[in-house]
Amino acid sequence: MPTPTDPARAGAPPHGPVRPAEPPGPATAPGPAPDSVPAPATASARVPVPAPAPDSAPAPGGGSVRQRQGEGYRSAFRVREFRVVFLAHLLSLLGVVVAEISLTVLVYRATGSALMSALTFALGFLPHALGGTLLAPLADRHPARRLLVACDLLCAACAAAMVWPGTPVAAILVLRCAMAFVAPLFQGVRSASLADILGTGETFVLGRSLLRMVSQGAQLTGFGLGGLLLTVLAPRGAIALTAAGFLASALLLRLGTRDRPARAGAGAGAGSPLDGIRAVFGDRRLRVLTLLCWLPPAFAVVPEALLTPYADGIGAGTATLGVLMCALPVGSVAGELWAGSALTARTRSRITAPLAAVAFLPFLVYAVRPGAPVLLGALLLAGLAHAYTIGLDRMYVDAVPEALRGRAMTLLGTGLMTLQGVGMALAGAAAEFLPAHVVVTGAAVLGTAVVLLLLSRLRATAPAAPSAPRALPVRRAEG
Repeated sequence: MPTPTDPARAGAPPHGPVRPAEPPGPATAPGPAPDSVPAPATASARVPVPAPAPDSAPAPGGGSVRQRQGEGYRSAFRVREFRVVFLAHLLSLLGVVVAEISLTVLVYRATGSALMSALTFALGFLPHALGGTLLAPLADRHPARRLLVACDLLCAACAAAMVWPGTPVAAILVLRCAMAFVAPLFQGVRSASLADILGTGETFVLGRSLLRMVSQGAQLTGFGLGGLLLTVLAPRGAIALTAAGFLASALLLRLGTRDRPARAGAGAGAGSPLDGIRAVFGDRRLRVLTLLCWLPPAFAVVPEALLTPYADGIGAGTATLGVLMCALPVGSVAGELWAGSALTARTRSRITAPLAAVAFLPFLVYAVRPGAPVLLGALLLAGLAHAYTIGLDRMYVDAVPEALRGRAMTLLGTGLMTLQGVGMALAGAAAEFLPAHVVVTGAAVLGTAVVLLLLSRLRATAPAAPSAPRALPVRRAEG
C-alpha cells in the first residue's frame, strides 16, 4: 500500500472546468462510457460504435508523449527528464530512510532514553499535516524546479547540521521537524511536475507508479542498508551520506530538468492555505476521488500495525515476523508492476473498481486466526490488489484543474500521511481492548464498506456520455 515515506500522488488536466475521466470501459469501472462515433448510415447499422482509445496523451507545449502498445514502463524511461527525476527521487529517498534509523540510534546513544529515540522517528511523520496545509499554496505560485531544489538544499543543510558534533539533541529534533515540514511540499510539487514532463496521459500514470514502487522498495531495503552502514560508520557519518544524497538530488534537478513557469497566474494562490482544500472538496467528483485515495490506506495499515502482536500470539518467531512484514509491500510492488507492464490502459481502467472493492477481503482470513503460511498468502493477495491505484491515478489526473494541480497533490499526500497515522493509532488503541485478529477483521469489513460506498458515489458523479447522432434511415431506390 502507499507508504508514509512517499505518499500516492496524481496530476491534473489543463485550465478550465473539470473534464471527464479517461473512458474506463465496461460498467464495472467507475466513470463515463467511452466516446462514440456514429455507425455508417445504413438501414441495418444504426448502433454507435465505440471510438478506439488513444495511444498518446497531450504533453505540455502541444506535443505528445506516446505509449506504444506493450511498451509499459519503458515509455516513461524514454523521457530524459523523467530519468533525472527518478534518480533524484531514489537518492533522496534512500537518504531519508538511512537518516531515520541513524537518528534513532544517535539520539538513543546520547540520551539512553527509548522514548526520545522513538520520538525522533515519530517526528518524521507528525509535521506533515501542518506543513502540507500551510505550504500547499506555494506549490502553484512558484516555478516547480525552484521549489524542488530549495527543499532539497534545506534538507541537506538540516542533515549537515545534525552531523556537527556539538549539535544538542533538542536541536536535532527541531531539524528533523524542519525536514518533515517541507516534505509534503516537495512531494506535491514533484508529483504535479510529472504531468509537465510526461503529459497527463498513461505515461504520467506509469511514471507515478514507478516512483511509488521505489518508495515501497526503499522501505524493504533502506533499513537494511542503514543497519549495514551503522556497522562500519558512526551514526553521524551515516547522516552525512543523507546530506550528500540531498545535495546530489538538488544538483540533478537543477541541471537535468527544464525551468518552467509557475502554474498559477498573477495573483493566483494568494488566498489562505484553506483555499486549496475548499477548491478540492468543492467539486463533487474530485472530493470522492480524494477520499478514495485517503481512506482505504487508513484501513490497510491496520494489519501492518498489529502484525507484531498477532505474530507473537500465534508463536511466530522473529524471522517469520520479518517475512510477514515484507509480504504486503512485495505484493504491492508485484501488483503494480504487473498492471503497468502487462495490461493495456483500457484493461487497467476496467479492473480499477473490482480490485478496489476486493482489496480488503484477504484480511477476512484473520477471523479464523490463521497460521503464518496462510497469513503470508493473504497479505500477498492484498498487496496484489493494490494495482487498482494505477487506474485511480488516471481518474485523478483527469479531474484536477491544472492551476490547482500543485496544491491538490500536496494536500493529497498530506491527507494520506495523516490518515495512515490515525489508522495506526486507532488500531493500537482498539487492540488494547480486543484481540489483534478481531481488530484486523473489523478493519477489513469497515474498509470494504467504505470503498463500496465511495465507488457508488464515484459512479454517480461520472459525467454523462455525449449522445451519439441519430442515424438516418436509408431510402431504397424505386424499382
